[in-house]
Amino acid sequence: MNQQYRSLFELSDKLIYLNHAAVSPWPIRTSEAVLNFAKQNAQYGSKFYLDWLQKQTELRHQIKSLINAPSSDDVALVKNTSEALSFVAYGLHWKNGDNIVSSREEFPSNRIPWQSLCHQGVEFREADLSSNSSPELALFDLVDQKTRLITISSVQFSSGFRTNLQIIGEFCKKRDILFCIDAIQSIGALEFDVQEYQADFVMADGHKWMLGPEGLGFFYSTPKSRDMLRLTQYGWHMLKDIHGYENQPWEIHPTARRFECGSPNMLGIHALSASLEILLGISMTKIEQKVLANADYLVKKIKASKSLTLLSGSTSPLKSGIVLFGHKQIPNKQLFLHLQKNDVMCALRAGGIRFSPHFYNSVAELDQALAIAEQCG
Repeated sequence: MNQQYRSLFELSDKLIYLNHAAVSPWPIRTSEAVLNFAKQNAQYGSKFYLDWLQKQTELRHQIKSLINAPSSDDVALVKNTSEALSFVAYGLHWKNGDNIVSSREEFPSNRIPWQSLCHQGVEFREADLSSNSSPELALFDLVDQKTRLITISSVQFSSGFRTNLQIIGEFCKKRDILFCIDAIQSIGALEFDVQEYQADFVMADGHKWMLGPEGLGFFYSTPKSRDMLRLTQYGWHMLKDIHGYENQPWEIHPTARRFECGSPNMLGIHALSASLEILLGISMTKIEQKVLANADYLVKKIKASKSLTLLSGSTSPLKSGIVLFGHKQIPNKQLFLHLQKNDVMCALRAGGIRFSPHFYNSVAELDQALAIAEQCG
């Protein structure tokens, strides 16, 4: 089965790619989709633009399936996670004294937009997820009557720590608090359900676990929460009558497409759609099983190693595809350079080495990568 999955990619046999939490390689199908789109454009220009629009619609439906959204009308195609988070941060009407609750482990994308609201009198509170009997309770400890929103990464980028989104969603719903999820380290690796989590806003880029290109992501919002956001970008594409170029007065689009202000990234759309065809074709249930099996295998081997030490937290019963470790004698930077030199693609994060294997990585690759790490020094 591993060989069948591996055949979907044309990665160099010399390379062990364990860096999907950063930027993923494209599958062969995705590369071919881009080449075919470029050739068609070069030969025919926009002659097949209606087909391109159909591909755009198809991608929205694919994302709907991937996150179990009620409707593809709840999905906007955006440049990246940061743009979508900024839509929320600067779309909501804040009052002096409002606060936002998050964690200390967030990637800058899910921290800076909120911190930048300080000039409006909005406080950004960062919980230590290990400060209570559960990470969820650590978040809830910071909530008070002025809390407007809880924003959290579904999986923390450096440690791989994963909170229970269903518990957080239920807490928010009972207290009329908005719930925002940065899902970039989940979508494409783990099953995800926006309805089960009762999320108001969810966003993710396509270039990590979704195996797509940089420069294209999605922004999910419920109709109720979407109507709470004032628009911060305007253009022809976010109009109700997109092709009524001379309509005056104009109305914003009633769906999530109101956040798509200008011409779409058609090249990226073709690429990401091709990648999602693979994930959905295999099924996210099988993808998650393989991702977690690879992570579990790494954890087991690292714990048994005489020279390596596991740094990933174990306080959450939920698992992710990210494993953080170090060497007992060798500094992290030296270990990272050693791995890179030996063609093991990984990342230097949070005081350790981050491995993030995907569903197509084999146990043999994991063994080889760990053997290279153990040989350092």
